[in-house]
Amino acid sequence: MPLKVRAAVAYAAGKPLEVTDVALDGPRAGEVLVEIKATGICHTDEFTLSGADPEGLFPAILGHEGAGIVVEVGPDVSSVKKGDHVIPLYIPECRQCPSCLSRKTNLCTAIRTTQGQGVMPDGTSRFSIDGRKLHHYMGCSTFANFTVLPEIAVAKIRDDAPFDKVCYIGCGVTTGIGAVINTAKVERGAKAIVFGLGGIGLNVIQGLRLAGADMIIGVDLNPDKKAWGERFGMTHFVNPNEVGGDLVAHLVDMTKSGADQIGGADYTFECVGNVKLMRAALESCHRGWGQSIIIGVAGSGQEIATRPFQLVTGRVWRGTAFGGARGRSDVPKIVDWYMAGKIAIDPMITHTMPLAEINKAFDLMRDGKSIRSVVVY
Repeated sequence: MPLKVRAAVAYAAGKPLEVTDVALDGPRAGEVLVEIKATGICHTDEFTLSGADPEGLFPAILGHEGAGIVVEVGPDVSSVKKGDHVIPLYIPECRQCPSCLSRKTNLCTAIRTTQGQGVMPDGTSRFSIDGRKLHHYMGCSTFANFTVLPEIAVAKIRDDAPFDKVCYIGCGVTTGIGAVINTAKVERGAKAIVFGLGGIGLNVIQGLRLAGADMIIGVDLNPDKKAWGERFGMTHFVNPNEVGGDLVAHLVDMTKSGADQIGGADYTFECVGNVKLMRAALESCHRGWGQSIIIGVAGSGQEIATRPFQLVTGRVWRGTAFGGARGRSDVPKIVDWYMAGKIAIDPMITHTMPLAEINKAFDLMRDGKSIRSVVVY
C-alpha cells in the first residue's frame, strides 16, 4: 500500500510549485525510505524550475538539500538501518564503479543514467499522483516529507545534529567549502577572489578562511553582501558597479604586492553561473599558476570563452561538483566540523517556513533577500 505524503510538485517550467498529497511506494532492494525533516531551497532547484535546465523533467518533485531519518530499509541494505539520521546525496558514492575506484573524482557513475531520467535505478518512479508518474529529482526529491533513495545515496550522520541546519550540508556548504579544500587544495597564505557572495560563495569564503588564505576578495553587485562576506572571513570587497573601469585589471592590481608586480589571484571561484564572470575569473588569475574554479551552472547552450594566451601562460580552468566531496565519506565529517564550531551555518539560514510557503522561499531567493531558506516539515 503506497504511503500518502505531502509534497511540493513542479508540474511545468516557470509555474509555482503546488503543495498536495502524493503517493509514495516503499523501498525496493538496495533502497531506503527517509522521512525528510528539513530541506534547503537551492539555486539549482530554481535553475530547473525556470526551464533553463536542459535535463529538467516535469512533473517532478524537486529538492536535493535535505536531512532526515531512515524509517524503512529494503532488502540487501546493510550500511544504514531504521532510525539512522541521514543526508540525501545527489552525487552518490557506490565505492565500486570505475570513477569511485579511480580515487580521481567524486562523480560516481553507478546510477547516473537513471538519475538523469528522473527514476530509481530499476527504471521506475516511487512517486505518483492519481496514478500518474512523478519524476524524482537529482535522485533526492526532498520537497516531500518522505522520499525513497538508493542506499548509496545517503550519508549517515550523528544523531545530535539539527536537521534544519545540517540539511544545508547536502549541497551549499559542501559545494563551497569542498571547492576550496578538495578541488583547488588552497594552501595557507594564498590570495583568492570569490565571484558571487550567495549561498555558495559565502561557503567558499568560509573554506578559504579554514585553509588559511591571506587575501580573500569578494565580488558582488549587491552592496549588502559586503557585511555578509566579512562575517565569514572576506578581507576585501569589490562591487563591479563601483569600479568604473575594467574589473579584471582592477582585481589584478589589488593583488599586486612587493616584488610581485604581475598580480593576479592564486585561486578564483565563480559561484554565479555567468559565463562572462567565468572569463573574468580566469583572467583575474596569476600568470603561471593561477587556478580558476567554476562552481556556478550556466544555462543550456551557453559557452565559455577566453584567449588561448590566458591558458598557454599557465592559468588553469577547473570545474567542480559538490565540492569534489565523496558524500558517504565526507559529509559526516563536515557535520562534525559544524557541531565542533569549525564552520558556521546558522547565520546563513536566513528564513525558515513550512512546506505550504515554499513558493515564498523561491521569491526570496530570486529577489536576493535570502542566503538560504529552509522548509521544516
